[in-house]
Amino acid sequence: MHENTAALAPLGWNTSRQVEFDALGAGLVPARVGRADRGGALVIGPSGSFHVEGAGLITGDWVAIAGGRPVAVLARRTLLERRAAGRADAAQAIAANVDVVAIVQGLDRPLRERRLHRALALAWDAGATPVVVLTKADLDDQAAARGLALEAALGVHAHVVSVRTGDGLGPVAALAAPDRTLVLIGESGAGKSSLVNALVGTEALAIGGVRTGDAKGRHTTTARHLVVLPGGGCLIDTPGVRELGLWTSEEGVAATFSDITALAAEHDGEPGCAVERAVEEGLLDAARLASHRDLQRETAALALRADEREWRAHGRRGSRLIRRALREKRR
Repeated sequence: MHENTAALAPLGWNTSRQVEFDALGAGLVPARVGRADRGGALVIGPSGSFHVEGAGLITGDWVAIAGGRPVAVLARRTLLERRAAGRADAAQAIAANVDVVAIVQGLDRPLRERRLHRALALAWDAGATPVVVLTKADLDDQAAARGLALEAALGVHAHVVSVRTGDGLGPVAALAAPDRTLVLIGESGAGKSSLVNALVGTEALAIGGVRTGDAKGRHTTTARHLVVLPGGGCLIDTPGVRELGLWTSEEGVAATFSDITALAAEHDGEPGCAVERAVEEGLLDAARLASHRDLQRETAALALRADEREWRAHGRRGSRLIRRALREKRR
């Protein structure tokens, strides 16, 4: 076994990564980005963690290091991203090379189905497998909450855990072991950092409380951190976000609402009527259909803005070519 494979295997390094890395040339060191900062990153290599300079890195990236700087980023097999806050035309990367996206929801607050739908669409579009993790199981009726989550997520596994009692932690840890990467996303106060600490077995991340009135949490995680689990595999904790702006394709939405997609596909001549009839007959929840249509409109608007940006860029390129041709003609 290659020494890189042995040392970095718990982080997800494998023979295909080694082949990709070897093609870059000799004298390089492989490493994984554990935390991306502005202008640099904390990376984990075969000999441990160290800081490097360099912009544009994403937590979870695999990089080739030379002279203390990243000189290449290996292919991002998956990329989880959302629309940047306050921007309609820019993406914000959350994590790269993740296998499982755990959508964390605390049982000390009502289940927000539309937010869950958004998170599922982002996970599917990233190329990862989504799961739902319901935390703080010792505070509420977990059976009822799990039922609601399963109904909203449709076909996605839901795990119920309690950090306080330890119940349910094993199956969540198994999502990452032995060499996969699990990223946690959810609101502030949902219990992500507490869950990471419980799975790692140490106080790896700071923990904050929640307000008593509305169960809103304080932002204790301010950056995306990758930590290695004792049994192998990695976890990436992310800061809590109030809004999950879509930055996804129609495929992500279609996978999230596979029941509606299948129903429409069975009635090519009248997909809209077939779906409406399913609502009337009680076979499809009207709120679920409304959420589906909202996300469809949002992805359509994203595609339209992307087309407009490309059209404007094409126009600018054409204008430059015309001006250059006129200058050459005058000469």
